[in-house]
Amino acid sequence: MAVFVALGAFLMTLAGGWTAQRVTDRRHLVLGLAGGLMLGVVGLDLLPQALRAAGTEVFGVPVALLLFVAGFLLAHLVERLLAARQAAHGAEEHGHRAPEVGLTAAAAMVGHSAMDGVAIGAAFQVGGGMGLAVALAVIAHDFADGFNTFTLTTLYGNARRKAVAMLVADALAPVVGAASTAFFTIPEAFLGSYLGLFGGVLLYLAAAEILPEAHHAHPARSTLLCTVAGAAFIWLVVGLAG
Repeated sequence: MAVFVALGAFLMTLAGGWTAQRVTDRRHLVLGLAGGLMLGVVGLDLLPQALRAAGTEVFGVPVALLLFVAGFLLAHLVERLLAARQAAHGAEEHGHRAPEVGLTAAAAMVGHSAMDGVAIGAAFQVGGGMGLAVALAVIAHDFADGFNTFTLTTLYGNARRKAVAMLVADALAPVVGAASTAFFTIPEAFLGSYLGLFGGVLLYLAAAEILPEAHHAHPARSTLLCTVAGAAFIWLVVGLAG
């Protein structure tokens, strides 16, 4: 049952990526929407889940928040190192962005989608009602995951075929994750720590890369509205799933 439900996440992820591909003539709107979706996912979905799952504290600060900051700094460090290496080799294309950053970010999205599938499987082990509730939340926000996976990969100058490959991997990940729960379970504390770290990475990409790029060439109200709409959409999804 969990794998069958995860197929819904597979289809929604592909739908999100297909949408990102079809509106490339409005790139600034795509990036504005992607930034809003990522901001909403981090602030309204990932962090609350991380704080609930990883409730322990270190020197007065929840572990999930410490890893959130670590994820933000890690993303910044990796991007600076890759950009410096690219500049040292005389690379000037793609606005000095290292394609590896886009692939790494997309790979993190794939890992997150796999964890979504694990969450579906684990919830069905608790009960059918719990499983359906978690599946609804995962399926709803997997549209945003697919949209962001394709957008992140192409934003950093990777070829379209690589973006499509990462999108397909992101779509398959929940199915694989759900199937894996037949063999093992992931401790809740570890899941919370992972969500905190991943949230920090996503926030860095949204705030430092995607949103500045969206508003750089097209500082239009429509771009800002897309950003707000993306965050509001995640709020709606979280509210309905709750």
